[in-house]
Amino acid sequence: MIRNNRPNHPWLSLGRMDFFRAAGLYRVDIKTGKEGFTQAALLLFGKEEMIQSAIPHYKTDAVLKRENINRYDDRENIRCNLVDAYSILMNFVAKHLPDKFYLQNDTRVSLREKIFREVIANLLMHREYTNADPATLVIYKDTVVIKNPNRPRLHGFLIPGHFEPFPKNPTIAKFFVQMAFAEDLGTGINNVYHFLKHYAGTQPVFKEEDTFTVEIPLVKKVPDEVPDEVPDDLSHNQLKIIELIKLNNTISMSQMATKIGISKRKILDNLNRLKDKNIIKRVGKTKSGYWEIFHDAK
Repeated sequence: MIRNNRPNHPWLSLGRMDFFRAAGLYRVDIKTGKEGFTQAALLLFGKEEMIQSAIPHYKTDAVLKRENINRYDDRENIRCNLVDAYSILMNFVAKHLPDKFYLQNDTRVSLREKIFREVIANLLMHREYTNADPATLVIYKDTVVIKNPNRPRLHGFLIPGHFEPFPKNPTIAKFFVQMAFAEDLGTGINNVYHFLKHYAGTQPVFKEEDTFTVEIPLVKKVPDEVPDEVPDDLSHNQLKIIELIKLNNTISMSQMATKIGISKRKILDNLNRLKDKNIIKRVGKTKSGYWEIFHDAK
């Protein structure tokens, strides 16, 4: 797979064990002095029975719920290694979702593949594998919802240009990039936004909490929680506050006051008005919490 993607990759000239060491899949435990294969190696290439022996809670559910919402119309219970899991998930999506004709630089590309290679790779690369909750990919009539247990670095919505990419499982992420399962770190969300616009005329929703959630709307609608526009009756300072929260949802009142150039008391007054209009809300404690923005109809 790596040779097909990068024929001159330095790993290709290495022997078997040198390859595993160079890729970070075979290491010496600094505490014990013992050496062996890492959990990333097991997850990427291990046999199913070995993975289940070491990580018995590991599984990924792919489910189709179009007609039978209470149960399912089709299902894949995936417990194999991540290389095979990626292929199974991509095939499941190809089986149940249509594709559309699209030209990129005079070459036909699959919009469905462009979109879902990113979200499936994201599910597998950034999942918290010590968490016993399963990862899920559910296809509904009008949307696809992907969830995976997560160790959050940020809280709230991820919007292109307004967050810093951070690999949760860097060894796995590195391998996915080398095998062309994913783009370079940080470009995946941008690609999903770009290609989904052509595929369904919609925008995705990426939300990072203890569970990382991705929603891919398949029909045109504005997700209730994504603030594409705000009511016309907001003041100049309130609009500035909303923009600051979009950029940094943990921003403090002092930081808002400094950036806008008004007092903390005026910041507090405007925050309370935005809360009264159900445009924003505070989640968590004053110091450790964060802001959420909601779309409010005019």
